[in-house]
Amino acid sequence: MDKRNFAFGRMNFILLAVGMLIVIVGFVLMGGDGSTYEAYNPDIFSVRRIKVAPIVCLIGFVSMIYAVVHKSTDAPVAANNPNAAGNTEDKQ
Repeated sequence: MDKRNFAFGRMNFILLAVGMLIVIVGFVLMGGDGSTYEAYNPDIFSVRRIKVAPIVCLIGFVSMIYAVVHKSTDAPVAANNPNAAGNTEDKQ
């Protein structure tokens, strides 16, 4: 099987996808009907929209940051890989 040199491993991409889904859920929780000039909607100040949804989004963004800095065991390390780009050491 052809191993390619990606910056992230499989687990990093999975964690990024999970984090993105959490952020999307947070934005969906923020959604809803708004107030108009004719009618005031007090639901725009509900606990779900003001407290829960931003916390869910924050958790999603923090999990995405963790996914980026997480050291994956299946991603090759350039220092240990003689075929990695940037390695100018000549073989004799």
